[in-house]
Amino acid sequence: MTINARILGAAAGGGLPQWNCGCRNCIAARAGTLPAQSQSSVAVSGNGRDWAILNASPDIRDQMAAAPQLHPTGLRDLPLRAVVVTNGDIDHVAGLLVLRESQPFTLFATAEIHDVLAANPIFDALRPDCVARARITLDQPFELVPDLMATLFAVPGKVPLYLEGETVKTDLVGEQTVGVELRTATSRAYYIPGCAHVPADLAQRLRGADLVMFDGTLWSDDEMIREGLSQKTGQRMGHISISGEGGSMKALQDLDITQKVFVHMNNSNPVLDPASNQTRAANECGWVIGRDGMEIST
Repeated sequence: MTINARILGAAAGGGLPQWNCGCRNCIAARAGTLPAQSQSSVAVSGNGRDWAILNASPDIRDQMAAAPQLHPTGLRDLPLRAVVVTNGDIDHVAGLLVLRESQPFTLFATAEIHDVLAANPIFDALRPDCVARARITLDQPFELVPDLMATLFAVPGKVPLYLEGETVKTDLVGEQTVGVELRTATSRAYYIPGCAHVPADLAQRLRGADLVMFDGTLWSDDEMIREGLSQKTGQRMGHISISGEGGSMKALQDLDITQKVFVHMNNSNPVLDPASNQTRAANECGWVIGRDGMEIST
């Protein structure tokens, strides 16, 4: 049985164009010369009928409206059965508030991420009689939706920006940043929208996968500094770069992964331009640049 995936949103927080940004990519997206992209989210299914959403972006309403697979099948019947959040970042949890309309589904996350949500009473809008909150133990498989198993596993990352203290560790390994392994009887896929670096055990986990959707936030570590957009490097934000000796293209080469797709691209990333040299270089290394509405099956 195959794994079906639809990229609901391919961009990082802020999307493309970002509302307050006048960088080259955002200007081009407003002009219609680059395809606009909404914020990070993916829908997955093991049977084409029952669907889960991985990360609920602030754009989730429009993303679901654009995805026929997620349209209501009756008066208040919906193919959405579950939502997973991989960290507590605003661009991954704010969309939960859009899904508050007395719609039943299961919200899967680690205990640490659930605690972050529980500490903010606004998320009580997700009524407990409709939305079950399932606390998932790392590395323990569970049924995400019918015909699709999932496992949450730790990847290096950091706490959300709004929880940062004076000292920030950007490569924490624990429940605050996770990847999602998806399995059917015949397929194995991964969704990792945030990752600070690729340790040997993560590379080994991904070896031979049918599909990997991976953090493509920045092309180069100092990209936002060079563009005058921020004083933060990619590493300071907890994201591995695509290019370079320490980048994800190098780290994930020679792992016999059938399909490799970058997701969660920042508005500054040149791969958002299909005609860029960077997009061409990524394609030559076997990578596809994710786009809103892209459908993938294993």
